[in-house]
Amino acid sequence: MKQIIIKFGILALLFSALIALSEFSIATKSYYTEFLIAISALGLLALGFSLKSYVVTRSSILKDDFTPDKHKLKMLQISAREYEVLQKVAEGYSNLQIAEALFVSENTIKTHVSNIYSKLNVKRRTEAIKQAKEYGLLKQ
Repeated sequence: MKQIIIKFGILALLFSALIALSEFSIATKSYYTEFLIAISALGLLALGFSLKSYVVTRSSILKDDFTPDKHKLKMLQISAREYEVLQKVAEGYSNLQIAEALFVSENTIKTHVSNIYSKLNVKRRTEAIKQAKEYGLLKQ
């Protein structure tokens, strides 16, 4: 973030220098100054493109591009709904919160959680999360 602020500060300084040079060139009718302004404008354009690529790269890094191992899901016979419940468990939701989010009863969620434990061969939520991460079902 600090680098972006510094780059925009430099950009603002160059822009103000361009304005000052343009006022000077109008008063003196010098073509040399206009040439400097054109070169500076090209430099600002290049700086803008570099900032754009930096911001686009940075935002794409921050995106969540995780996809679960579909082969493992199929092998463990974890249904799409059970996988949704597993994700909510990993996010720290309680059974009641998961039920409300998925518009089902709490007993249904308890059944899904029980099935997940059985399929992952675990006894606790923390073990289920750890096992799912090891299988590549959840983001590390």
